[in-house]
Amino acid sequence: MGRVAAIQVLALCSIFLIFLPNLASAQLKQNYYANICPNVETIVRNAVRAKVQQTFVTIPGTLRMFFHDCFVQGCDASVMVVSSGSNTAEKDHPDNLSLAGDGFDTVIKAKAAVDAVASCRNKVSCADILTMATRDVVMMAGGPSYPVELGRLDGLSSTAASVGGKLPKPNMNLNQLNAMFAANGLTQSDMIALSGAHTLGFSHCNQFANRIYNFSKQNPVDPTLSPSYATQLQQMCPKKVDPRIAINMDPNTPRTFDNVYFKNLQQGQGLFTSDQVLFTDSRSKPTVNTWASNTQAFNNAFITAMTKLGRVGVKTSKNGNIRRDCSRFN
Repeated sequence: MGRVAAIQVLALCSIFLIFLPNLASAQLKQNYYANICPNVETIVRNAVRAKVQQTFVTIPGTLRMFFHDCFVQGCDASVMVVSSGSNTAEKDHPDNLSLAGDGFDTVIKAKAAVDAVASCRNKVSCADILTMATRDVVMMAGGPSYPVELGRLDGLSSTAASVGGKLPKPNMNLNQLNAMFAANGLTQSDMIALSGAHTLGFSHCNQFANRIYNFSKQNPVDPTLSPSYATQLQQMCPKKVDPRIAINMDPNTPRTFDNVYFKNLQQGQGLFTSDQVLFTDSRSKPTVNTWASNTQAFNNAFITAMTKLGRVGVKTSKNGNIRRDCSRFN
């Protein structure tokens, strides 16, 4: 082979490798089920609404589960599989133990509602149902509604070992956050937008206790925390408190999907270090300030980020299928 021909082959291989990760996500499209299960989005939304009416935890629980699922092995509902025999599944890794059971139950009930329609039975993946349900809970909490891309298959593996190091930690700095999100094809803007989901939901005292008691010798309390907010957290989380006590991520509008999360950061009311750093770091601060004053800009960025997140690790027919039971492999 001549040198020119060899260079051309290498160039073609390089192009192929660049586009290879996108081949699976290319199977996604809006209205994917139009000719398969035409009413699937309505069926899922009705099931989600019924679950939300039972408990508000459905909303943050479903949203957080979607994020945890996509960041580990891609958006393939592998986080829903239960451990069996000698296999410890994703959901039993320590980083997933705090996922709310209502999130799992939401998808299971929506799947049952879809499969109750004869023409839809075993035609819609758990991964797609989770994606639709996540969009719906955001909308039901006052956030934007948006078209979702569908066509995912459910993953064929789920191991606790696959989780390690793939989910953000409460004490991460901006460099660490950006690197973790970049590994999933997401930008700093996407990361800040997805962090805005902390406008909903709750955490536990042990996840931020270091910020209010043992930050440093000079400053027992993290100086980036508002003093009044730090006092409030100490009252809710005394030193010997049950670590399972839940604290709202957003102290002001915890049940509404809005841009108040960013306003909280401006006031030193970010619960995690990884929240507050978005305001204290000069590289991300301008974005926080913009979205704190412009709800529509945040909503648009959130939709973009969620759409990109939903394309991560999509499974093809070679490494996925449609599970009959979301919690077990076929």
